Amino acid sequence: MSAAGAVEHALARLRPAGAALRARPAAAVHDALADVLDAWSAPDSPWQSALAAELPEPTGFSPQTLREGLARGLAGYTGTALRALVRSELGGPETLDATGRRRVHGFETTATVLGGALPLPALVALLAPLALRSPVLVKPAVYDPSTARLFARSLAERDPLLGACVEIVDFRRDDAAAMAALGRADCVVATGSDAAVAAIGAAVAPSRRFVAHGHRVSLTLLGPEATRGAACEHHAAAIALDVALWDQLGCLSPVSVTVADPAAGAADRVAEALGAALARLETSMPRGRIAPAAAAAIVDERAQAEVRAAGGLQVRVLASPGTSWTVVREADAQPRPAPLHRFVRVHPAADPACAVAALQSRHPPLAAVAIAGFGAAEAALASRLLELGASRVCAPGALQTPPLAWPRGGFGVLTPLARHSSDERTL
Repeated sequence: MSAAGAVEHALARLRPAGAALRARPAAAVHDALADVLDAWSAPDSPWQSALAAELPEPTGFSPQTLREGLARGLAGYTGTALRALVRSELGGPETLDATGRRRVHGFETTATVLGGALPLPALVALLAPLALRSPVLVKPAVYDPSTARLFARSLAERDPLLGACVEIVDFRRDDAAAMAALGRADCVVATGSDAAVAAIGAAVAPSRRFVAHGHRVSLTLLGPEATRGAACEHHAAAIALDVALWDQLGCLSPVSVTVADPAAGAADRVAEALGAALARLETSMPRGRIAPAAAAAIVDERAQAEVRAAGGLQVRVLASPGTSWTVVREADAQPRPAPLHRFVRVHPAADPACAVAALQSRHPPLAAVAIAGFGAAEAALASRLLELGASRVCAPGALQTPPLAWPRGGFGVLTPLARHSSDERTL
Protein backbone atom coordinates (compact mmCIF):
# COMPACT_ATOMS: atom_id res chain seq x y z
CA MET A 1 0.00 0.00 0.00
CA SER A 2 1.26 3.50 -0.80
CA ALA A 3 1.92 5.99 1.99
CA ALA A 4 -1.07 8.04 0.80
CA GLY A 5 -3.26 4.95 1.01
CA ALA A 6 -1.98 4.22 4.52
CA VAL A 7 -2.89 7.76 5.60
CA GLU A 8 -6.38 7.49 4.09
CA HIS A 9 -7.02 4.14 5.78
CA ALA A 10 -5.75 5.49 9.11
CA LEU A 11 -8.11 8.46 8.94
CA ALA A 12 -10.98 6.13 8.05
CA ARG A 13 -10.26 4.02 11.16
CA LEU A 14 -10.04 7.10 13.36
CA ARG A 15 -13.49 8.45 12.51
CA PRO A 16 -15.56 5.72 14.24
CA ALA A 17 -13.06 5.56 17.10
CA GLY A 18 -13.42 9.30 17.59
CA ALA A 19 -17.21 9.07 17.54
CA ALA A 20 -17.03 6.49 20.33
CA LEU A 21 -14.67 8.71 22.31
CA ARG A 22 -16.98 11.72 22.00
CA ALA A 23 -19.82 9.59 23.33
CA ARG A 24 -17.98 9.39 26.65
CA PRO A 25 -18.15 12.15 29.27
CA ALA A 26 -15.16 14.42 28.87
CA ALA A 27 -14.26 14.03 32.55
CA ALA A 28 -13.93 10.26 32.09
CA VAL A 29 -11.60 10.79 29.14
CA HIS A 30 -9.53 13.25 31.16
CA ASP A 31 -9.34 10.79 34.06
CA ALA A 32 -7.79 8.21 31.76
CA LEU A 33 -5.38 10.70 30.24
CA ALA A 34 -4.45 11.91 33.72
CA ASP A 35 -3.58 8.36 34.76
CA VAL A 36 -1.33 7.99 31.72
CA LEU A 37 0.45 11.27 32.44
CA ASP A 38 0.99 10.25 36.06
CA ALA A 39 2.51 6.98 34.83
CA TRP A 40 4.92 8.90 32.59
CA SER A 41 5.87 11.58 35.12
CA ALA A 42 6.55 9.20 38.03
CA PRO A 43 10.24 9.18 39.07
CA ASP A 44 10.45 5.41 38.51
CA SER A 45 8.37 5.46 35.30
CA PRO A 46 9.00 2.42 33.08
CA TRP A 47 7.81 4.53 30.14
CA GLN A 48 10.57 7.06 30.74
CA SER A 49 13.10 4.24 31.01
CA ALA A 50 11.91 2.63 27.79
CA LEU A 51 12.05 5.92 25.89
CA ALA A 52 15.49 6.79 27.28
CA ALA A 53 16.73 3.39 26.11
CA GLU A 54 15.39 3.80 22.56
CA LEU A 55 16.24 7.40 21.69
CA PRO A 56 20.05 7.71 21.85
CA GLU A 57 20.60 6.11 18.44
CA PRO A 58 18.05 8.02 16.32
CA THR A 59 18.38 11.37 18.12
CA GLY A 60 22.11 11.40 18.81
CA PHE A 61 21.54 12.54 22.41
CA SER A 62 23.71 10.91 25.05
CA PRO A 63 21.88 8.53 27.44
CA GLN A 64 22.70 10.85 30.35
CA THR A 65 21.19 13.88 28.62
CA LEU A 66 18.08 11.91 27.68
CA ARG A 67 17.50 10.63 31.20
CA GLU A 68 18.01 14.07 32.73
CA GLY A 69 15.85 15.84 30.15
CA LEU A 70 12.99 13.37 30.46
CA ALA A 71 13.02 13.35 34.25
CA ARG A 72 13.05 17.13 34.52
CA GLY A 73 10.66 17.82 31.67
CA LEU A 74 8.05 15.23 32.57
CA ALA A 75 7.99 16.04 36.28
CA GLY A 76 5.32 18.69 35.72
CA TYR A 77 3.30 16.74 33.16
CA THR A 78 0.88 15.27 35.66
CA GLY A 79 -2.81 14.47 35.78
CA THR A 80 -3.29 17.46 38.07
CA ALA A 81 -1.61 19.70 35.48
CA LEU A 82 -3.90 18.36 32.76
CA ARG A 83 -7.04 19.08 34.75
CA ALA A 84 -5.76 22.59 35.53
CA LEU A 85 -5.08 23.15 31.83
CA VAL A 86 -8.63 22.12 30.89
CA ARG A 87 -10.07 24.46 33.52
CA SER A 88 -7.83 27.34 32.45
CA GLU A 89 -8.41 27.14 28.69
CA LEU A 90 -11.89 25.63 28.43
CA GLY A 91 -13.54 26.32 31.78
CA GLY A 92 -13.64 22.62 32.71
CA PRO A 93 -14.58 19.29 31.10
CA GLU A 94 -18.27 20.15 31.25
CA THR A 95 -17.84 22.67 28.42
CA LEU A 96 -17.00 19.77 26.10
CA ASP A 97 -20.21 17.99 27.10
CA ALA A 98 -22.38 21.09 26.70
CA THR A 99 -25.47 20.88 24.52
CA GLY A 100 -26.52 24.45 25.19
CA ARG A 101 -26.13 27.59 23.15
CA ARG A 102 -22.34 27.89 23.54
CA ARG A 103 -20.29 24.80 22.78
CA VAL A 104 -16.68 23.67 22.52
CA HIS A 105 -15.72 20.54 20.58
CA GLY A 106 -12.67 18.86 19.19
CA PHE A 107 -12.48 18.14 15.48
CA GLU A 108 -13.65 14.86 14.00
CA THR A 109 -9.99 14.10 13.21
CA THR A 110 -6.70 15.83 13.97
CA ALA A 111 -3.41 15.15 12.18
CA THR A 112 -0.07 16.25 13.58
CA VAL A 113 3.27 16.35 11.78
CA LEU A 114 6.09 16.26 14.30
CA GLY A 115 9.53 17.79 13.80
CA GLY A 116 12.86 17.84 15.60
CA ALA A 117 14.29 15.31 18.00
CA LEU A 118 12.83 16.40 21.36
CA PRO A 119 10.33 13.92 22.80
CA LEU A 120 8.28 16.13 25.11
CA PRO A 121 6.56 18.17 22.37
CA ALA A 122 5.45 14.89 20.80
CA LEU A 123 3.65 13.90 24.01
CA VAL A 124 1.77 17.19 24.08
CA ALA A 125 0.93 16.87 20.38
CA LEU A 126 -0.90 13.60 21.08
CA LEU A 127 -2.37 14.62 24.41
CA ALA A 128 -3.99 17.90 23.36
CA PRO A 129 -6.40 16.61 20.68
CA LEU A 130 -7.32 13.59 22.80
CA ALA A 131 -8.23 15.92 25.68
CA LEU A 132 -10.70 17.50 23.23
CA ARG A 133 -11.92 13.98 22.32
CA SER A 134 -10.46 14.27 18.83
CA PRO A 135 -8.63 11.18 17.48
CA VAL A 136 -5.16 11.93 16.19
CA LEU A 137 -3.11 10.80 13.20
CA VAL A 138 0.62 11.22 13.84
CA LYS A 139 3.48 11.51 11.39
CA PRO A 140 6.58 11.03 13.59
CA ALA A 141 9.68 13.16 13.33
CA VAL A 142 12.59 11.70 11.40
CA TYR A 143 14.83 11.73 14.46
CA ASP A 144 12.26 10.43 16.94
CA PRO A 145 10.43 7.28 15.84
CA SER A 146 9.71 6.16 19.41
CA THR A 147 7.87 8.76 21.51
CA ALA A 148 4.51 8.66 19.71
CA ARG A 149 4.56 4.86 19.55
CA LEU A 150 5.33 4.41 23.25
CA PHE A 151 2.79 7.04 24.31
CA ALA A 152 0.13 5.35 22.16
CA ARG A 153 0.98 2.02 23.80
CA SER A 154 0.63 3.55 27.27
CA LEU A 155 -2.77 4.94 26.27
CA ALA A 156 -3.94 1.57 25.00
CA GLU A 157 -2.87 -0.16 28.23
CA ARG A 158 -4.93 2.29 30.30
CA ASP A 159 -7.89 2.52 27.91
CA PRO A 160 -8.14 0.54 24.64
CA LEU A 161 -10.44 3.13 23.09
CA LEU A 162 -7.88 5.88 23.64
CA GLY A 163 -5.31 3.61 22.05
CA ALA A 164 -7.58 3.14 19.05
CA CYS A 165 -7.81 6.93 18.73
CA VAL A 166 -4.13 7.20 17.79
CA GLU A 167 -2.81 6.16 14.38
CA ILE A 168 0.87 6.49 13.47
CA VAL A 169 1.85 6.63 9.80
CA ASP A 170 5.39 7.46 8.73
CA PHE A 171 6.37 8.72 5.30
CA ARG A 172 8.75 11.16 3.68
CA ARG A 173 7.75 14.80 3.92
CA ASP A 174 8.33 15.19 0.19
CA ASP A 175 5.70 12.53 -0.56
CA ALA A 176 3.15 14.97 -1.96
CA ALA A 177 0.34 12.42 -2.24
CA ALA A 178 0.71 11.30 1.38
CA MET A 179 0.90 14.87 2.63
CA ALA A 180 -2.21 15.79 0.63
CA ALA A 181 -4.04 12.85 2.20
CA LEU A 182 -2.95 13.97 5.67
CA GLY A 183 -4.06 17.51 4.80
CA ARG A 184 -7.64 16.25 4.49
CA ALA A 185 -7.86 15.70 8.24
CA ASP A 186 -10.25 18.20 9.84
CA CYS A 187 -7.43 19.85 11.83
CA VAL A 188 -3.73 19.72 10.94
CA VAL A 189 -0.88 20.69 13.28
CA ALA A 190 2.69 21.11 12.01
CA THR A 191 5.94 21.58 13.93
CA GLY A 192 9.34 22.29 12.43
CA SER A 193 11.34 24.87 10.54
CA ASP A 194 9.45 27.76 8.97
CA ALA A 195 10.03 26.32 5.49
CA ALA A 196 8.85 22.85 6.47
CA VAL A 197 5.75 24.19 8.21
CA ALA A 198 4.89 26.37 5.21
CA ALA A 199 5.18 23.37 2.89
CA ILE A 200 2.83 21.35 5.07
CA GLY A 201 0.37 24.22 5.26
CA ALA A 202 0.28 24.41 1.46
CA ALA A 203 -0.99 20.81 1.39
CA VAL A 204 -3.85 21.42 3.84
CA ALA A 205 -7.30 21.76 2.34
CA PRO A 206 -8.57 25.36 2.66
CA SER A 207 -11.61 24.34 4.69
CA ARG A 208 -9.45 22.66 7.35
CA ARG A 209 -7.93 24.18 10.49
CA PHE A 210 -4.17 24.59 10.25
CA VAL A 211 -2.04 25.23 13.36
CA ALA A 212 1.62 26.07 12.69
CA HIS A 213 4.50 25.92 15.17
CA GLY A 214 7.55 27.33 13.40
CA HIS A 215 11.06 28.12 14.56
CA ARG A 216 11.64 30.28 17.65
CA VAL A 217 14.60 30.98 19.90
CA SER A 218 15.21 31.54 23.60
CA LEU A 219 17.84 33.48 25.49
CA THR A 220 18.87 34.77 28.92
CA LEU A 221 19.26 38.29 30.38
CA LEU A 222 21.34 38.89 33.49
CA GLY A 223 21.35 42.08 35.55
CA PRO A 224 23.98 43.50 37.95
CA GLU A 225 22.82 41.38 40.89
CA ALA A 226 23.63 38.17 38.94
CA THR A 227 27.10 38.97 37.58
CA ARG A 228 29.28 38.87 40.70
CA GLY A 229 30.54 36.31 43.18
CA ALA A 230 28.38 33.40 44.22
CA ALA A 231 25.36 34.76 42.34
CA CYS A 232 27.33 34.71 39.09
CA GLU A 233 28.46 31.12 39.67
CA HIS A 234 24.92 30.05 40.56
CA HIS A 235 23.29 31.59 37.52
CA ALA A 236 26.02 30.39 35.18
CA ALA A 237 25.43 26.82 36.35
CA ALA A 238 21.69 27.24 35.77
CA ILE A 239 22.23 28.66 32.27
CA ALA A 240 24.64 25.84 31.43
CA LEU A 241 21.95 23.33 32.37
CA ASP A 242 19.44 25.09 30.10
CA VAL A 243 21.99 24.90 27.27
CA ALA A 244 23.07 21.30 27.84
CA LEU A 245 19.59 19.81 28.13
CA TRP A 246 18.64 18.55 24.67
CA ASP A 247 22.03 19.80 23.43
CA GLN A 248 20.56 23.26 22.79
CA LEU A 249 18.34 21.92 19.97
CA GLY A 250 14.89 22.94 21.23
CA CYS A 251 13.16 26.30 20.96
CA LEU A 252 13.55 26.69 24.74
CA SER A 253 17.33 26.29 24.57
CA PRO A 254 19.07 29.64 25.16
CA VAL A 255 21.36 30.66 22.31
CA SER A 256 22.81 33.71 24.06
CA VAL A 257 23.23 35.51 27.36
CA THR A 258 22.98 39.31 27.46
CA VAL A 259 24.71 40.86 30.46
CA ALA A 260 22.96 44.16 31.17
CA ASP A 261 25.58 45.48 33.59
CA PRO A 262 27.74 48.54 32.79
CA ALA A 263 30.49 47.49 35.21
CA ALA A 264 33.83 46.60 33.62
CA GLY A 265 34.42 42.87 33.42
CA ALA A 266 30.81 41.79 33.98
CA ALA A 267 30.43 40.03 30.63
CA ASP A 268 33.86 38.39 31.05
CA ARG A 269 32.95 37.06 34.48
CA VAL A 270 29.74 35.55 33.17
CA ALA A 271 31.48 34.04 30.14
CA GLU A 272 34.18 32.45 32.29
CA ALA A 273 31.69 31.05 34.79
CA LEU A 274 29.48 29.72 32.00
CA GLY A 275 32.42 28.04 30.28
CA ALA A 276 33.46 26.36 33.53
CA ALA A 277 29.89 25.15 34.12
CA LEU A 278 29.59 23.73 30.60
CA ALA A 279 32.92 21.94 31.06
CA ARG A 280 31.64 20.31 34.25
CA LEU A 281 28.44 19.18 32.55
CA GLU A 282 30.42 17.58 29.76
CA THR A 283 31.54 15.05 32.36
CA SER A 284 28.14 14.27 33.88
CA MET A 285 25.93 14.95 30.85
CA PRO A 286 28.08 14.78 27.71
CA ARG A 287 26.94 16.28 24.45
CA GLY A 288 25.67 13.76 21.96
CA ARG A 289 26.53 12.95 18.39
CA ILE A 290 26.49 15.75 15.81
CA ALA A 291 26.78 15.80 12.02
CA PRO A 292 30.05 16.84 10.37
CA ALA A 293 28.35 19.95 8.96
CA ALA A 294 27.29 21.04 12.46
CA ALA A 295 30.81 20.56 13.78
CA ALA A 296 32.17 22.55 10.84
CA ALA A 297 29.76 25.40 11.58
CA ILE A 298 30.99 25.56 15.17
CA VAL A 299 34.63 25.63 14.04
CA ASP A 300 33.80 28.37 11.53
CA GLU A 301 32.02 30.57 14.10
CA ARG A 302 34.91 30.14 16.53
CA ALA A 303 37.34 31.19 13.79
CA GLN A 304 35.26 34.25 12.93
CA ALA A 305 35.24 35.26 16.58
CA GLU A 306 39.03 34.92 16.73
CA VAL A 307 39.32 37.16 13.67
CA ARG A 308 37.16 39.81 15.35
CA ALA A 309 39.35 39.58 18.45
CA ALA A 310 42.52 39.94 16.34
CA GLY A 311 40.98 43.03 14.76
CA GLY A 312 40.85 44.78 18.12
CA LEU A 313 37.30 44.04 19.22
CA GLN A 314 36.69 42.94 22.79
CA VAL A 315 35.89 39.34 21.84
CA ARG A 316 37.01 36.14 23.57
CA VAL A 317 36.54 32.47 22.77
CA LEU A 318 36.33 29.97 25.64
CA ALA A 319 35.92 26.44 24.32
CA SER A 320 36.55 22.74 24.75
CA PRO A 321 39.42 21.14 22.79
CA GLY A 322 36.86 19.60 20.46
CA THR A 323 33.47 21.10 19.63
CA SER A 324 31.67 19.88 22.78
CA TRP A 325 31.02 23.38 24.11
CA THR A 326 31.78 26.96 23.15
CA VAL A 327 31.29 30.34 24.83
CA VAL A 328 32.02 33.49 22.81
CA ARG A 329 32.21 36.77 24.71
CA GLU A 330 31.01 39.26 22.11
CA ALA A 331 31.84 42.97 21.85
CA ASP A 332 28.27 44.25 21.68
CA ALA A 333 24.63 43.29 22.16
CA GLN A 334 23.76 42.65 18.51
CA PRO A 335 22.55 39.08 17.81
CA ARG A 336 24.74 36.77 15.75
CA PRO A 337 24.11 33.33 14.19
CA ALA A 338 23.63 30.45 16.61
CA PRO A 339 25.37 27.19 15.58
CA LEU A 340 23.71 25.39 18.54
CA HIS A 341 25.07 22.10 19.97
CA ARG A 342 26.18 23.92 23.16
CA PHE A 343 27.47 27.11 21.52
CA VAL A 344 26.55 30.23 23.54
CA ARG A 345 27.28 33.90 22.95
CA VAL A 346 27.64 36.32 25.89
CA HIS A 347 26.73 39.88 24.89
CA PRO A 348 27.41 43.01 26.97
CA ALA A 349 24.75 45.73 27.26
CA ALA A 350 24.88 48.98 29.18
CA ASP A 351 21.44 48.53 30.70
CA PRO A 352 18.15 46.62 30.21
CA ALA A 353 16.90 49.16 27.67
CA CYS A 354 19.92 48.49 25.43
CA ALA A 355 19.43 44.75 25.81
CA VAL A 356 15.77 44.99 24.84
CA ALA A 357 16.55 47.27 21.88
CA ALA A 358 18.93 44.61 20.51
CA LEU A 359 16.24 41.95 20.88
CA GLN A 360 13.81 43.89 18.73
CA SER A 361 15.89 43.13 15.64
CA ARG A 362 16.16 39.42 16.41
CA HIS A 363 14.82 36.81 14.02
CA PRO A 364 13.48 34.13 14.51
CA PRO A 365 11.03 35.43 17.11
CA LEU A 366 11.31 34.74 20.81
CA ALA A 367 10.01 31.62 22.51
CA ALA A 368 11.14 32.26 26.09
CA VAL A 369 13.54 34.42 28.07
CA ALA A 370 15.20 33.62 31.39
CA ILE A 371 16.02 36.68 33.53
CA ALA A 372 17.74 37.26 36.85
CA GLY A 373 19.61 39.95 38.75
CA PHE A 374 17.47 43.01 38.01
CA GLY A 375 15.97 43.50 41.46
CA ALA A 376 12.92 45.76 41.60
CA ALA A 377 13.12 46.37 37.84
CA GLU A 378 12.57 42.71 37.01
CA ALA A 379 8.77 42.83 36.83
CA ALA A 380 8.78 45.70 34.34
CA LEU A 381 11.44 43.95 32.25
CA ALA A 382 9.43 40.73 32.18
CA SER A 383 6.37 42.65 31.04
CA ARG A 384 8.36 44.26 28.22
CA LEU A 385 9.70 40.89 27.07
CA LEU A 386 6.18 39.48 26.94
CA GLU A 387 5.16 42.46 24.83
CA LEU A 388 8.01 41.63 22.43
CA GLY A 389 6.52 38.20 21.85
CA ALA A 390 8.09 35.89 24.42
CA SER A 391 5.51 33.33 25.53
CA ARG A 392 7.44 32.55 28.74
CA VAL A 393 9.62 34.50 31.14
CA CYS A 394 11.26 32.40 33.84
CA ALA A 395 14.40 32.04 35.94
CA PRO A 396 17.65 30.63 34.55
CA GLY A 397 17.65 26.86 34.90
CA ALA A 398 13.90 26.62 34.28
CA LEU A 399 13.78 27.18 30.52
CA GLN A 400 13.70 23.45 29.74
CA THR A 401 10.97 22.60 32.24
CA PRO A 402 7.91 24.49 31.00
CA PRO A 403 4.53 23.73 32.56
CA LEU A 404 2.09 21.65 30.57
CA ALA A 405 0.00 24.81 30.06
CA TRP A 406 2.87 26.77 28.47
CA PRO A 407 1.30 28.66 25.48
CA ARG A 408 3.70 27.50 22.77
CA GLY A 409 4.27 30.21 20.19
CA GLY A 410 1.71 32.37 21.94
CA PHE A 411 -1.06 29.85 21.34
CA GLY A 412 -2.96 27.99 23.99
CA VAL A 413 -2.42 24.24 24.19
CA LEU A 414 -6.05 23.22 23.62
CA THR A 415 -7.89 26.21 22.18
CA PRO A 416 -6.17 26.24 18.76
CA LEU A 417 -7.41 22.66 18.26
CA ALA A 418 -10.99 23.36 19.38
CA ARG A 419 -14.15 24.42 17.58
CA HIS A 420 -16.16 27.11 19.37
CA SER A 421 -19.77 27.66 18.36
CA SER A 422 -22.90 29.40 19.56
CA ASP A 423 -26.62 29.25 18.86
CA GLU A 424 -27.88 32.85 18.81
CA ARG A 425 -31.53 32.17 18.18
CA THR A 426 -34.05 33.75 20.55
CA LEU A 427 -35.77 30.87 22.29
